[in-house]
Amino acid sequence: MRTMRSRLAVAAALLTAIATAGCSSPATPAVTSLSGIGPITFATGKLDTASYLPGLIGQWNSAHPRQRVTVVPLPDEADDQHAQLVANLQTGSSRYDVMSLDVVWTAEFAANGWIVPLNPTSFELGDLLRPAVATASYQGRLYAAPFTSNAGLLYYRKDILAAAGRKPPHTWAQLAELAQALAPQYKMAGYAGQFAPYEGLTVNFAEAVQSAGGSILSPDGTRVTLNSPQARAGLRFLMDGIHQGWIPRAALSYDEAGSQQAFEAGKLLFLRNWPYVYGQASKPGPGNTVAGKFGVTALPGPDGRGSSSLGGANLAISAFSRHQRTALAFIKFLTSLPSERRILIEGSLPPVWTQLYTSQAMLRRFPYLPVLEKAILSAKPRPVIPNYNQLSLAISSTIHQALETNEPVNAAITKLSRELTSIIRNG
Repeated sequence: MRTMRSRLAVAAALLTAIATAGCSSPATPAVTSLSGIGPITFATGKLDTASYLPGLIGQWNSAHPRQRVTVVPLPDEADDQHAQLVANLQTGSSRYDVMSLDVVWTAEFAANGWIVPLNPTSFELGDLLRPAVATASYQGRLYAAPFTSNAGLLYYRKDILAAAGRKPPHTWAQLAELAQALAPQYKMAGYAGQFAPYEGLTVNFAEAVQSAGGSILSPDGTRVTLNSPQARAGLRFLMDGIHQGWIPRAALSYDEAGSQQAFEAGKLLFLRNWPYVYGQASKPGPGNTVAGKFGVTALPGPDGRGSSSLGGANLAISAFSRHQRTALAFIKFLTSLPSERRILIEGSLPPVWTQLYTSQAMLRRFPYLPVLEKAILSAKPRPVIPNYNQLSLAISSTIHQALETNEPVNAAITKLSRELTSIIRNG
């Protein structure tokens, strides 16, 4: 256990680094007085409520009968979760006490005063993945607790590649060649990600752009940098896949669940998706034909390892909560090392505690953890701006139209750059 002095030093160092990475405000740890003890609610996505959460909620409620937690399920898709949370918070409702937020929402929720700042010494930040800690802060202050991290991975049919004497692809060219050469032999499609017009497509597009060495916005979020050869290369990779047929047109309607179902049904040779798929696809059951037959590797790029978008969730306390002290205690419980270990085992969600990535017990269960840790540490955050959701909607709708109509790459990038510039200027 760290001493209070060392914990303060770690927290100060981390927040200083966060502040200098695009924030102009000084890194002053929040001194927040939270009040109120009693029953609370926890708003989180429905997917979370199906695996690890019931057991943890039961554990908490057994130990805290007067501070019981009631789960409020949010919709599955991030866009719908965001809309429901914002609609509630804009009214000043105390309906939600603790909220599970996509890491890109911290800035928006903090800037609007919907969540309260937290004291960094309340958490062992020095033992957590540094990129995850950065997503929980805004303008040098900690506004949420890192809960889970995330990075996109490439799932592949190891049985099919082994039968052909081939290795998993490390470049886009290798991916395209394998998808075109092997997939038709098994009457399956080559590759898919999440290409429906929603946040998932924004993530997939951002990964393609940054894997090629480009970016969407400047690091401080004040300038659009999309109009570049690198961004065009990223979009061309996706458009070539659709045009040449190794990305099926059906993928234009895929979200996370739909693409996972297609892979498990034996319809895809390669799939880009999040780590939680590993646990679910490893369990034999109706509709799952790939249990024991797939592997996981890093996303490919033009010349080697690609770059993932940084994902995950942070836990924040509503500014309108009447029982904020209980909310903080519950967040500390959920983000503790034992809870995070359980979440990894039961939900296959990437933990934020670094030691779990080197635990021999965890490595035996999840051999892909070293690949995942590297992917998270090299992942790039999506633009940290208060009006991120508007930005994402513009990206997903424009890119989806380009993929669907085979719009010229230059025209699509130029049009999207203009739209994003307008959003930034009016934000």
